[in-house]
Amino acid sequence: MITPRTPSGVLELLPAEQIAFQRMLEVIRAGYERFGFLPIETPAFEISDVLLTKTGGETERQVYFVQSTGSYEKAIAQAGGPGTSTEGQLPELALRFDLTVPLARYVAEHEHQLTFPFRRYQMQRVYRGERAQRGRFREFYQCDVDIIGKDELSVRHDAECPAVIHAIFSDLAIGAFTIQLNNRKLMGGFFEGLGVSDPEAQARVLREVDKLDKRGADHVRTALTGPTLGLSPDAAEQVLEFVAVRSMEHDDAIAILDRLAPPGSDGTALAQGVQELREVLTLVRALGVPESDYRLNLSIARGLDYYTGTVYETTLDDHPDIGSICSGGRYDDLAGHYTKSALPGVGISIGLTRLFWQLREAGLVDVAKSTVQVLVPQVDPDLMDATLELASTLRHAGINTETVLDGGRLGKQLRYADRAGIRFVALLGPQEVQAGNVTIKDLRRGDQFTVPRDDVVRALRVELAQPLVTAPD
Repeated sequence: MITPRTPSGVLELLPAEQIAFQRMLEVIRAGYERFGFLPIETPAFEISDVLLTKTGGETERQVYFVQSTGSYEKAIAQAGGPGTSTEGQLPELALRFDLTVPLARYVAEHEHQLTFPFRRYQMQRVYRGERAQRGRFREFYQCDVDIIGKDELSVRHDAECPAVIHAIFSDLAIGAFTIQLNNRKLMGGFFEGLGVSDPEAQARVLREVDKLDKRGADHVRTALTGPTLGLSPDAAEQVLEFVAVRSMEHDDAIAILDRLAPPGSDGTALAQGVQELREVLTLVRALGVPESDYRLNLSIARGLDYYTGTVYETTLDDHPDIGSICSGGRYDDLAGHYTKSALPGVGISIGLTRLFWQLREAGLVDVAKSTVQVLVPQVDPDLMDATLELASTLRHAGINTETVLDGGRLGKQLRYADRAGIRFVALLGPQEVQAGNVTIKDLRRGDQFTVPRDDVVRALRVELAQPLVTAPD
C-alpha cells in the first residue's frame, strides 16, 4: 500500500476551511470588480525563455520546469542518448513564479487589442521551488490588480490602490489594518544627497532598508557601513533617522513632506517624489479612506528593483508579526523585454494562501460550517417523489439544498445534518403531505415550526436572512 501524503509547501484544506478560503477569494474578486477591474487568466506554464527573460539568478533557481516524458526522451536522444549531458538545454516550458511577468507578456502580446488604461485583476496559483518551511509555500494563490497605461499613466492612479486595499480588507473583517505608503523617487533623492547617486548602489541600499523590520537597525547599520555599500557612519545614521519617520494622521504626513521639499521646490528626484506622494495622499483621503487607516512610512522600500515611484505595504495593527498582508507599487516599464512601447503601471498583490495560513494560525479565520443551507431528509420512502420535488423547489429559489437519497432512520439523518454543519432540515412526512405543510427544523436554535408548502421558500429566506442568535447557556 502507498501511504497517502501531500508534498511539502502546499496548503490542502478540509471542506470547512476551504469554504472560508473561497469566501475570501470571492470578497477580493468582488472588491476588484467594484473598482472597475476586468478579469484575466494566463496559463500556469509559460515558454521558458519568455518567462525568464526578466529574471535569472535566484528566481531562476526557484522555477519549476515542465517537460513531458516524450519531450524529455527526445532531448536525451538529440544530446546523444542516455547518460549524455544536456546541461544548458532548458525545457521549453516553466511554471509561472508570479503574475507580474505573465502580465507583462500578456499586455505586450495583446497590446493592440486592449483598451488603455488597462485595468486587470488576476487570481491564480503560482509556483516557486523555495525551501520548504513553516508558513512558506511552493504553490500559492496570488490576487493581483494592476492599472497599465500606454506611454504614460497619471500618478493619480496610484491613489486607487490604497482605496481598493481599504475596501477589500474592510469587507474581509480580519481586524484593524494600516496602509503604509512611501515613494522610491523620494528615497532615491535623499540617498543622492548623501552621495549615493549610482542607481545600482541605491538599489542595494534600498534592499537593506527593506530588511529593517525583519533584521533590525543594527543589522542594517552594519550592512550600510560594510565593504559592499561603504557608507560613512554618519551617513548610515542619517539613513536610519530618515527611515524612522512615520506620520500619525493626514496633515502630519503632508507636513513631513513639506519639510522634505516645500511646494514649488526644484525638479530633483527628492522634490518629484515628495510632490507625487503629496498628491497621492490627498487623493487617498478624497477617495474615502479614513485617515486612521493610512500612514506615511519612509522605511517602506519594497525590495524589488522594478518599483520606481509609490510603494505600499499593509499590516494588521494587532498582529504586526504577520508582516505585510498586501503590497505593491508603481513601475515605469512593465514590458520592456517584450515590446518597444512604454507601458507604465501601478498595482498591488495579496498573497492569499500565506495570508489565510497566518490568519488561521492567529485564530482569526471564521471557519464556515457548510455551504449547504437546507437538508431534505427521506422521512418516508413512499414519499420520494414529493421529497425530490421539495428539494427542486428550494434549489430553483436559490437555496442550497442537499437531499438524502439512501434513507434510513430519521434520527441518523438529523445527526448527519448536525455533524455536516447544515442548519435547517425540511421535513416532509405523511402528516405534512396530508396537511399541505412542511416542518422546518432549526438545528442551531433547537426549535422547529410548520409552514404551508407554498410558503416554505419565503419562510426559509426570512430565517436565512436573520443573524443567528442563540440562547445563553
